[in-house]
Amino acid sequence: MFSLVLAEVTGHAAEATGEAASGLTKITQDFGLSLPNVLAQILSFSVVAFVLYKYGFKPVLAALGERQNKIESGLKYAEDMKAQLAASQQETATLIKNAQLESNKIIEEARKTAKDFADKIQKEAAERATDQMAKAQQAIELEHKKMLAESRSEIARLVVTTTERVLAKKLTEADRASYNETAAKELTSV
Repeated sequence: MFSLVLAEVTGHAAEATGEAASGLTKITQDFGLSLPNVLAQILSFSVVAFVLYKYGFKPVLAALGERQNKIESGLKYAEDMKAQLAASQQETATLIKNAQLESNKIIEEARKTAKDFADKIQKEAAERATDQMAKAQQAIELEHKKMLAESRSEIARLVVTTTERVLAKKLTEADRASYNETAAKELTSV
């Protein structure tokens, strides 16, 4: 029906234009074109193109757009992750450097404390040794004085005993004291 209407319209148009229509008709007949068929094919193609665009291309284009957005967001996420990784690595390097500095500081403090402690212990040991040496020296001197006193009294007793025997008489206490005193003076001068 549509092709009949088209044929009528083209027929009326051809009559109206006259001579121009005869040139157009001649070309269409030479190429085997029929205006109603061409118009019907254009209309059919337009409907098919519309349906394909609406139900075929549009969803595919939407899916492609969505896919493109995902790709872009993935690339952006990858860039963000690279930036975060670089920041994390830099922060880690800073933390490691700070930890090394702190550990070196702690080690240095420990060495200083150990050295101070060793010096203190060594000083205390030297003081104790000096004290013990002084006490020993005092004890030796005391023992020496005691031995000298004992030996003086023994020598004095021996002198008195010897003198008694030499003189073959008994001495009185006064004589003994006098001889002891004299002997002690002589021994002290030695």
